[in-house]
Amino acid sequence: MSTAKNGDNVSVHYVGTLDDGTKFDSSRDRGEPISFTVGAGQMISGFNDAVVDMNVGETKTITLAPDRAYGNLNQDAIQEFPKDQFPEAFEFISGGVVQGQYPDGTGFTATITEVKDDTAILDFNHPMAGKTLNFEIELVSVG
Repeated sequence: MSTAKNGDNVSVHYVGTLDDGTKFDSSRDRGEPISFTVGAGQMISGFNDAVVDMNVGETKTITLAPDRAYGNLNQDAIQEFPKDQFPEAFEFISGGVVQGQYPDGTGFTATITEVKDDTAILDFNHPMAGKTLNFEIELVSVG
């Protein structure tokens, strides 16, 4: 029986839920497992660590605190911007996503959390930051 260890290429099926039972992602719904290299930093740390020492065919359920998933909510990453800094035809929708580039060329994504008369509040945190995540993981293959 194959056991996953650091450096192995693995395929897993998973279902991710929040504490209230809301499903936020599922490889099963897509009908295709995901593949990654264990220990290569391709997955959030808690998910990666959960796969180590799993056997092919094994299923486990884990709960990840924010520090083992997408991190805690950083209040400094929530900022207010004047609307005139956006393109003229930009449509401000609370809950909408903004994508752009910093002056150095790196990209960013933010969520509009509030729209005011002359400004918009943007949250640059990952959408799953500050959340406890639950995963059911099945190791499909090690190869």
